[in-house]
Amino acid sequence: MRVRVKPVVGVLASLVLIAVVSVIVVLHQNPGAIKLPRIGPECTVRADGEVTLDSVQMANAATIAAVGIRREMPEQAVVVALATALQESKLENLDDGDRDSVGLFQQRPSQGWGTFEQIKNPRYAAGKFYTALKKVKGWEDMRVTDAAQKVQRSAYPNAYEKWADESRVLARALIGRATGAVACTVSGAPVLRGAAAAAALLEGLKLDWGKKLDAASAEAAGLTVSVSNASSGWRYAHWLVSHASATGLERVRFGGQEWHAPDGKWQQVTTASAGDDGRVVAEVFS
Repeated sequence: MRVRVKPVVGVLASLVLIAVVSVIVVLHQNPGAIKLPRIGPECTVRADGEVTLDSVQMANAATIAAVGIRREMPEQAVVVALATALQESKLENLDDGDRDSVGLFQQRPSQGWGTFEQIKNPRYAAGKFYTALKKVKGWEDMRVTDAAQKVQRSAYPNAYEKWADESRVLARALIGRATGAVACTVSGAPVLRGAAAAAALLEGLKLDWGKKLDAASAEAAGLTVSVSNASSGWRYAHWLVSHASATGLERVRFGGQEWHAPDGKWQQVTTASAGDDGRVVAEVFS
């Protein structure tokens, strides 16, 4: 028996073409008639360069930077750590990898980096990386890829260098040397609301920043973080925005600017609503 399929395929192709043309015509005549799904990265970081990441990658990058600052590591250490995680996992907390490698840095339990559960904790993994980097003599004067390789001992020792520029942009923003530099758009229903969202934000801040965290307090509407200077304020403000997708954060205000989740942008605000430069104000969805 011979089955003829070409006519059917031709008809389907024609229908698809007609549908596509129809959408184009409608959009041309009335651009607001059809709401297309948002495609592309959810976070953009601009600090003497531009990097785009999704919300998970952004949160992991912010945690890596916070752990470095908490350990009083210099900015270059954060650059090396971010470049390493970008190469090893694309800033995703992987469950597996080469042999028994796991996590952001693809560390191996069999090589003494910790248990599977420990390495899967981004804060633990970042801390172990910084500890190992600190033991490398002269790492501060090395190329990013050479410093990373001393820790990772990869089969591709030069692979980390291609992420050096992106990592410098991320580090500059997350360390607080750029203003309103981390912009993430959060769409859809918030994962948490009210007191639960505020508590989640405060817990995350304490876990990432530890004793480096200035005085912070949470309430049903959000939380405030007291800061000693603008750089410190922008560290926390950028961290909050980086973790917004998983926490129910709606707004952040600092330094005369405000970030809003649905549109994802930092904008100037009036003095009356901006608060002061001595605190970062975060509001959650009610």
